[in-house]
Amino acid sequence: MSTHTLADSATMLRRDFKHLQRYPVMAISGLVMPVFMMLLFVYVFGSAMVGSVGGGAYVDYLVPGILVMAVGAGSAATAVNINVDMTEGVIARFRTMAISRVSVLTGHVLGSVIRTVVSLALVVGVAVLIGFRPRASAAEWLLAAGVLLLLTLALTWLAVAGGLAAKKPEGANGFSLPFQFLPFISSAFIPTDSMAPGLAWFAEHQPFTPIIETLRGVLAGTPVGDSAWWAIGWCALGTAIGYGRARALYNRDPSR
Repeated sequence: MSTHTLADSATMLRRDFKHLQRYPVMAISGLVMPVFMMLLFVYVFGSAMVGSVGGGAYVDYLVPGILVMAVGAGSAATAVNINVDMTEGVIARFRTMAISRVSVLTGHVLGSVIRTVVSLALVVGVAVLIGFRPRASAAEWLLAAGVLLLLTLALTWLAVAGGLAAKKPEGANGFSLPFQFLPFISSAFIPTDSMAPGLAWFAEHQPFTPIIETLRGVLAGTPVGDSAWWAIGWCALGTAIGYGRARALYNRDPSR
């Protein structure tokens, strides 16, 4: 990446944060919602769920799934923000300026990654306050952070592509809904083997389950198995598809 591209990306990142200051509601919602979901499941459903996860503190089982949901929630704001730029003609104006084309997208992605990191830190902080006791070493925490970063890049680039493709902000927000709700049909809240057979098969083979199991294994000391390779593979595939589709949509002829 050239120095010119890096400078333009930094400018677009500053623009992203200025928008955040003017329109903070969606960003705040992305920060608060994962914490709310964690508190809801721990204090309302936790006593009913703890038997399904083999005893122990339910919050220890729950936190990896909530971290994944926090990443999905962060992608929603990115999809809407870039769609607003697209539909209001801002991106059309950028296309006529002497700036690196990819920097416009990169600025949105970097802003989303930073907001997601804050959201993840907030989830972990609140989780510790309510009893989360991870057994991960420093190296294992770095591994968990790496997996979450890969997931963030994958979902963010997919959200960028969805925001560019949607006709309205409502459609862009709808595009990100699977990222927020698919974790409900995974091992985020209960083990997949406690589900009905058809649902269990889907939960076991959808992308979020190996990511959650990898995080759970790293943070709680449970076996990871081949989940880590599946997690990395799904994240790499999502990033490649999202990035490629976003670049194609951004570079297409607007007159078509």
